[in-house]
Amino acid sequence: MRKLPALALVLLLLVGFGDAQGRITKADGDRFQGKLGRIVALGNTPRGRARADQSTVVSDAEVNSYLRFHAQDQIPVGVVDPVINAHGNGIVSGRAIVDLDAVRKQKQRGWLDPMGYLTGRMPLTARGRLTTQNGRGLFELESAELSGVTIPKTVLQELLTFSSRTPEDPDGINMDDPYELPAKIRGIRFAPGAATIVQ
Repeated sequence: MRKLPALALVLLLLVGFGDAQGRITKADGDRFQGKLGRIVALGNTPRGRARADQSTVVSDAEVNSYLRFHAQDQIPVGVVDPVINAHGNGIVSGRAIVDLDAVRKQKQRGWLDPMGYLTGRMPLTARGRLTTQNGRGLFELESAELSGVTIPKTVLQELLTFSSRTPEDPDGINMDDPYELPAKIRGIRFAPGAATIVQ
């Protein structure tokens, strides 16, 4: 089971790239940055037996503003203007512009490989269900599109693998793998436009 850092949880939600941008303000980005700091600090605090669950509500506007104003250096190369939306019942979606040339050139392509024909920068959108329970998460893809054209899960997985690889994890993230939530997060509840993080 993979353990993700706090920002990687936000970036994993980008597997569901959504439609509505909503408002983006520095004040909302600052508010999320403060909440993220409290979430991480609480995760680093030993949990006493009697401590009640702590909940933090974050809005789509706060997360998207944070991504725009505070996380540019943490967003993978080739991903531009990510936007995330919570829809309730675990459904998340989002949108980003992706640089397909960077992905296409990473290896030799055969004529049957759809990635060999995709070039330039295109909007990627996707939607899925994020299920979290007992400190673990699992994402199930429902749909994905490039420039409005439905793409198979394998294409989205290749884009995710490319953008999530690190020297420590050269294989990147597999969207079908369950993962450990960071910062002692026990679960996340989604409502339209917001998520409640429970620690």
